[in-house]
Amino acid sequence: MKRTRVKKTDTEDRPRLGQPRGKVSAYFTHHLWVLVSSLGALWRTPWATLMTAAVIGIALALPAGLHVLLQNVQQLSTGWEGTAQMSLFLKQDVPEKRIQSLAGELRRWDGVAEVRYISREQALAEFRELSGFGEALDSLDENPLPAVLVLRPTAEAAKPAQMELLLGRVQKLEPVDLAQLDMEWVRRLSGIIEVGKRGVLLLGGLLALAILLVVGNTIRLTILSRRQEIVVTKLIGATNAFIRRPFLYTGFWYGLMGAVLAWLLVAILLGLLRAPVNQLSFLYNSEFSLGGLDLETVMVLLGSGVALGLLGSWLAVGKHLQAIEPS
Repeated sequence: MKRTRVKKTDTEDRPRLGQPRGKVSAYFTHHLWVLVSSLGALWRTPWATLMTAAVIGIALALPAGLHVLLQNVQQLSTGWEGTAQMSLFLKQDVPEKRIQSLAGELRRWDGVAEVRYISREQALAEFRELSGFGEALDSLDENPLPAVLVLRPTAEAAKPAQMELLLGRVQKLEPVDLAQLDMEWVRRLSGIIEVGKRGVLLLGGLLALAILLVVGNTIRLTILSRRQEIVVTKLIGATNAFIRRPFLYTGFWYGLMGAVLAWLLVAILLGLLRAPVNQLSFLYNSEFSLGGLDLETVMVLLGSGVALGLLGSWLAVGKHLQAIEPS
C-alpha cells in the first residue's frame, strides 16, 4: 500500500504562541514595540520632553563637571608632589670629605632619586645675588651660611606620608643640623581635594533625589492624563505589569536623554575652559592640559541617568497605578 506524504504548511512550521519559544519571541517583540512607541510619544511633544530632559541634564552635569575638575586638580597636584624637595642644612664643622661621603650614602637610599650638594661658597653667592645685600655680606668676617644637601625623592616616595618617614630618617644623621620639608601646602591641597570629593558625592545625592522627583512628577501627570485609557485597558484584562511597561520606558528615555545632554554640557564647559587653562599653564612653564570625560565617567553618567529615570518612573507608577481601578 502506497503511503501518501503530507506536506507541512507554513503555519505548522511556525512556533505556536503556547510554545516556550513563541512566548519568548512575543515577549521581546512587545518590549521592543513599547520601547519605540514610548519614544514616539515623547517625540510628539518635543518642547515638554526637551524641558524635562534639560532639567535632568543640568542636574547630572553639575556633579559630573565638578568630578572632572577635581580629577584635573588631583592630576596637577600629583605633578607638584613629584617636584617636592628636602633640604638638609649641615653643621658648620662638617668637613668636605664627610659631606661627599654622606651624599653618596643618601643616593643609595630607597626613595631618593637625586642628591645635590650646595657648598657654603655657592650658598653665599646665591644669597648675595638674590637678596641684594652684597655690601652687608662683604663686611662679615666669615661665611655664616651652612652647606646644604638637597634631596629629590622618587615618584613613588613623593607622597606626604613617605616624605615624612624620609624626613625622620635624615634628621637622625649626625652631620645634619636641620632638615626642612615644605609639604604642608601639599597636605592642605590633598585635604581640600578630599573635601571636594565628599561635596561632589553629597551634591550628586541631592540632585539624584531632585531627578527622581522630576521624573516621578512627569510620569504622574502622564498617568493622570491617560486615566480613562488605563481604566479601559484594565477592563479588558490587562495586568499592571502590561500597563506599567510604557511608563517605565518613558522614564528610561528621559534618563538617557538627560544623561546625553549632561555629557554635552560638560564637554562644552571643558572646551570653553581649555584655552584659558592652557594659556595659564604656558605662563607657568607647565605642560598641564585640561583633561576631559574619560570612558568610565561617561558610562557612569549614562548609567546613572538611565537608572534614575527608571527608578523615578517605577516609584510613580507603583504609587498611582494602584489607585486607578475600574468602578
